[in-house]
Amino acid sequence: MFRGKKYVESAKKIEKGVLYDAPEAMDLVVKTATAKFDETVELHVKLGVDSRHADQQVRGAIVLPHGTGKTQRVLVFAKGDKAEAAKEAGADFVGEMDLVQKIQQENWFDYDVVVASPDMMGVVGRLGKVLGPKGLMPSPKAGTVTPDVAKAVKEIKAGKVEYRLDKTNIIHCPIGKVSFGAEKLTENFNALMGAIIKAKPSAAKGQYIRSCVTATTMGPGVKINSAKLV
Repeated sequence: MFRGKKYVESAKKIEKGVLYDAPEAMDLVVKTATAKFDETVELHVKLGVDSRHADQQVRGAIVLPHGTGKTQRVLVFAKGDKAEAAKEAGADFVGEMDLVQKIQQENWFDYDVVVASPDMMGVVGRLGKVLGPKGLMPSPKAGTVTPDVAKAVKEIKAGKVEYRLDKTNIIHCPIGKVSFGAEKLTENFNALMGAIIKAKPSAAKGQYIRSCVTATTMGPGVKINSAKLV
Protein backbone atom coordinates (compact mmCIF):
# COMPACT_ATOMS: atom_id res chain seq x y z
CA MET A 1 0.00 0.00 0.00
CA PHE A 2 1.36 3.42 -0.96
CA ARG A 3 1.96 5.78 1.94
CA GLY A 4 2.68 9.51 1.68
CA LYS A 5 5.97 11.05 2.78
CA LYS A 6 4.43 12.63 5.89
CA TYR A 7 2.88 9.32 6.94
CA VAL A 8 6.19 7.48 6.53
CA GLU A 9 8.02 10.12 8.58
CA SER A 10 5.38 9.96 11.32
CA ALA A 11 5.52 6.16 11.42
CA LYS A 12 9.26 6.31 12.19
CA LYS A 13 8.40 7.79 15.60
CA ILE A 14 6.53 4.62 16.55
CA GLU A 15 8.51 1.51 17.46
CA LYS A 16 7.24 -1.63 15.73
CA GLY A 17 5.95 -4.30 18.06
CA VAL A 18 5.91 -2.01 21.09
CA LEU A 19 2.76 -1.78 23.22
CA TYR A 20 2.57 1.69 24.74
CA ASP A 21 0.84 2.74 27.95
CA ALA A 22 -2.18 4.94 27.22
CA PRO A 23 -0.63 8.36 28.13
CA GLU A 24 2.45 7.65 26.00
CA ALA A 25 0.30 6.38 23.13
CA MET A 26 -1.80 9.55 23.17
CA ASP A 27 1.33 11.68 23.22
CA LEU A 28 2.61 9.83 20.15
CA VAL A 29 -0.72 10.20 18.37
CA VAL A 30 -0.58 13.97 18.85
CA LYS A 31 3.05 14.15 17.71
CA THR A 32 2.45 12.07 14.58
CA ALA A 33 -0.50 14.18 13.37
CA THR A 34 0.63 16.15 10.30
CA ALA A 35 -2.60 17.16 8.55
CA LYS A 36 -3.45 20.84 8.17
CA PHE A 37 -6.83 20.27 9.82
CA ASP A 38 -7.63 19.22 13.39
CA GLU A 39 -7.65 15.45 12.96
CA THR A 40 -10.01 13.16 14.83
CA VAL A 41 -8.35 10.63 17.14
CA GLU A 42 -9.97 7.22 16.82
CA LEU A 43 -9.83 4.09 18.95
CA HIS A 44 -10.05 0.58 17.48
CA VAL A 45 -10.58 -2.23 19.99
CA LYS A 46 -10.67 -5.89 18.93
CA LEU A 47 -12.60 -8.04 21.40
CA GLY A 48 -12.51 -11.77 22.09
CA VAL A 49 -16.23 -12.25 21.48
CA ASP A 50 -18.35 -13.46 18.58
CA SER A 51 -20.77 -10.77 17.39
CA ARG A 52 -22.85 -13.40 15.58
CA HIS A 53 -24.21 -14.51 18.96
CA ALA A 54 -26.81 -12.32 20.67
CA ASP A 55 -25.38 -13.06 24.14
CA GLN A 56 -21.94 -11.78 23.09
CA GLN A 57 -22.96 -8.39 21.76
CA VAL A 58 -21.14 -5.38 23.16
CA ARG A 59 -22.97 -2.10 22.74
CA GLY A 60 -23.59 1.01 24.76
CA ALA A 61 -22.98 4.73 25.04
CA ILE A 62 -20.99 7.06 27.26
CA VAL A 63 -20.51 10.81 27.62
CA LEU A 64 -16.77 11.41 27.20
CA PRO A 65 -15.28 13.75 29.87
CA HIS A 66 -14.05 16.19 27.22
CA GLY A 67 -16.52 15.43 24.43
CA THR A 68 -15.49 14.48 20.89
CA GLY A 69 -14.67 17.91 19.53
CA LYS A 70 -17.49 17.53 17.03
CA THR A 71 -20.96 19.00 17.31
CA GLN A 72 -23.45 16.27 16.50
CA ARG A 73 -26.59 17.06 14.51
CA VAL A 74 -29.51 15.45 16.33
CA LEU A 75 -32.85 14.45 14.84
CA VAL A 76 -35.65 13.71 17.31
CA PHE A 77 -38.91 11.88 16.72
CA ALA A 78 -41.30 13.18 19.37
CA LYS A 79 -44.62 14.99 19.75
CA GLY A 80 -46.30 17.38 22.15
CA ASP A 81 -44.37 18.44 25.23
CA LYS A 82 -41.50 16.06 24.43
CA ALA A 83 -41.03 17.70 21.04
CA GLU A 84 -40.90 21.16 22.63
CA ALA A 85 -38.44 19.93 25.28
CA ALA A 86 -36.20 18.45 22.55
CA LYS A 87 -36.15 21.78 20.71
CA GLU A 88 -35.26 23.65 23.89
CA ALA A 89 -32.46 21.13 24.57
CA GLY A 90 -30.86 21.97 21.23
CA ALA A 91 -32.17 19.32 18.83
CA ASP A 92 -31.47 20.25 15.20
CA PHE A 93 -34.59 18.58 13.77
CA VAL A 94 -37.80 17.59 15.57
CA GLY A 95 -40.88 16.04 14.05
CA GLU A 96 -43.12 13.04 13.50
CA MET A 97 -44.51 11.56 10.29
CA ASP A 98 -43.26 14.60 8.35
CA LEU A 99 -39.65 13.57 9.01
CA VAL A 100 -40.37 9.93 8.16
CA GLN A 101 -41.71 11.01 4.78
CA LYS A 102 -38.77 13.35 4.18
CA ILE A 103 -36.30 10.52 4.84
CA GLN A 104 -38.24 8.04 2.71
CA GLN A 105 -38.93 10.36 -0.23
CA GLU A 106 -35.76 12.47 -0.31
CA ASN A 107 -33.21 9.96 1.02
CA TRP A 108 -32.36 12.64 3.58
CA PHE A 109 -29.45 12.06 5.99
CA ASP A 110 -28.27 15.51 7.13
CA TYR A 111 -27.96 14.41 10.79
CA ASP A 112 -25.58 12.31 12.90
CA VAL A 113 -27.80 10.82 15.63
CA VAL A 114 -31.49 9.88 15.77
CA VAL A 115 -33.41 9.96 19.07
CA ALA A 116 -37.01 8.84 19.60
CA SER A 117 -39.50 8.72 22.43
CA PRO A 118 -40.92 5.18 22.98
CA ASP A 119 -44.39 6.16 21.73
CA MET A 120 -42.87 7.11 18.35
CA MET A 121 -41.12 3.81 17.65
CA GLY A 122 -44.14 2.47 15.79
CA VAL A 123 -43.59 5.23 13.25
CA VAL A 124 -39.78 5.13 13.33
CA GLY A 125 -39.85 1.36 12.81
CA ARG A 126 -40.83 1.99 9.18
CA LEU A 127 -37.36 3.43 8.64
CA GLY A 128 -35.50 0.35 9.90
CA LYS A 129 -34.23 -0.72 6.48
CA VAL A 130 -33.04 2.83 5.77
CA LEU A 131 -31.57 3.89 9.12
CA GLY A 132 -30.33 0.46 10.23
CA PRO A 133 -27.54 -0.04 7.66
CA LYS A 134 -26.21 3.45 8.47
CA GLY A 135 -26.14 2.77 12.21
CA LEU A 136 -28.75 5.48 12.82
CA MET A 137 -31.67 3.42 14.11
CA PRO A 138 -32.62 4.52 17.66
CA SER A 139 -31.94 1.90 20.34
CA PRO A 140 -32.70 1.62 24.08
CA LYS A 141 -29.19 0.19 24.64
CA ALA A 142 -27.62 3.29 23.15
CA GLY A 143 -29.97 5.54 25.11
CA THR A 144 -31.52 6.91 21.93
CA VAL A 145 -34.98 5.47 22.64
CA THR A 146 -36.00 7.22 25.84
CA PRO A 147 -38.94 9.04 27.46
CA ASP A 148 -36.53 11.87 28.33
CA VAL A 149 -35.54 12.98 24.83
CA ALA A 150 -34.34 16.37 26.12
CA LYS A 151 -31.75 14.71 28.37
CA ALA A 152 -30.61 12.49 25.48
CA VAL A 153 -30.12 15.53 23.24
CA LYS A 154 -28.12 17.37 25.90
CA GLU A 155 -25.86 14.34 26.46
CA ILE A 156 -25.23 13.87 22.74
CA LYS A 157 -24.40 17.55 22.35
CA ALA A 158 -22.05 17.27 25.35
CA GLY A 159 -20.02 14.52 23.67
CA LYS A 160 -21.87 11.23 24.09
CA VAL A 161 -20.57 8.46 21.85
CA GLU A 162 -22.02 5.08 21.03
CA TYR A 163 -19.77 2.04 20.89
CA ARG A 164 -20.76 -1.20 19.20
CA LEU A 165 -19.15 -4.24 17.64
CA ASP A 166 -18.85 -4.52 13.89
CA LYS A 167 -18.95 -7.86 12.04
CA THR A 168 -15.23 -8.41 12.65
CA ASN A 169 -15.65 -8.02 16.44
CA ILE A 170 -13.98 -4.59 16.49
CA ILE A 171 -15.26 -1.39 18.10
CA HIS A 172 -14.37 1.81 16.24
CA CYS A 173 -14.96 5.03 18.17
CA PRO A 174 -13.74 8.65 18.17
CA ILE A 175 -12.17 9.86 21.42
CA GLY A 176 -11.47 13.49 20.54
CA LYS A 177 -9.33 15.76 18.39
CA VAL A 178 -5.55 16.21 18.14
CA SER A 179 -5.99 19.72 19.58
CA PHE A 180 -7.22 18.18 22.86
CA GLY A 181 -3.67 17.20 23.76
CA ALA A 182 -2.48 13.91 25.29
CA GLU A 183 -3.94 14.45 28.77
CA LYS A 184 -7.56 15.03 27.70
CA LEU A 185 -7.34 12.25 25.10
CA THR A 186 -6.09 9.87 27.80
CA GLU A 187 -9.01 10.76 30.07
CA ASN A 188 -11.48 10.19 27.23
CA PHE A 189 -9.73 6.90 26.37
CA ASN A 190 -9.92 5.69 29.99
CA ALA A 191 -13.63 6.55 30.20
CA LEU A 192 -14.47 4.69 26.99
CA MET A 193 -12.36 1.63 27.83
CA GLY A 194 -13.90 1.52 31.30
CA ALA A 195 -17.35 1.35 29.72
CA ILE A 196 -16.30 -1.35 27.23
CA ILE A 197 -14.74 -3.47 29.99
CA LYS A 198 -17.86 -3.04 32.15
CA ALA A 199 -20.00 -4.17 29.21
CA LYS A 200 -18.18 -7.52 28.93
CA PRO A 201 -20.78 -10.22 28.20
CA SER A 202 -20.98 -13.07 30.70
CA ALA A 203 -20.83 -15.48 27.74
CA ALA A 204 -17.42 -14.15 26.66
CA LYS A 205 -14.61 -16.68 27.24
CA GLY A 206 -10.85 -16.25 27.24
CA GLN A 207 -9.06 -12.96 26.61
CA TYR A 208 -11.64 -10.17 26.31
CA ILE A 209 -9.53 -7.34 24.89
CA ARG A 210 -7.40 -8.79 22.09
CA SER A 211 -5.86 -5.55 20.84
CA CYS A 212 -6.23 -1.82 21.20
CA VAL A 213 -4.96 0.70 18.62
CA THR A 214 -5.34 4.46 18.41
CA ALA A 215 -4.73 6.60 15.33
CA THR A 216 -5.55 9.99 13.85
CA THR A 217 -7.59 10.39 10.67
CA MET A 218 -4.48 10.49 8.49
CA GLY A 219 -1.81 9.08 10.79
CA PRO A 220 -0.28 5.69 11.67
CA GLY A 221 -1.66 3.44 14.38
CA VAL A 222 -0.19 3.26 17.88
CA LYS A 223 -0.68 -0.01 19.77
CA ILE A 224 -1.78 0.29 23.40
CA ASN A 225 -0.90 -2.18 26.15
CA SER A 226 -4.35 -3.64 26.83
CA ALA A 227 -3.04 -5.95 29.58
CA LYS A 228 -3.04 -2.98 31.97
CA LEU A 229 -6.63 -2.13 31.19
CA VAL A 230 -8.41 -5.25 32.42
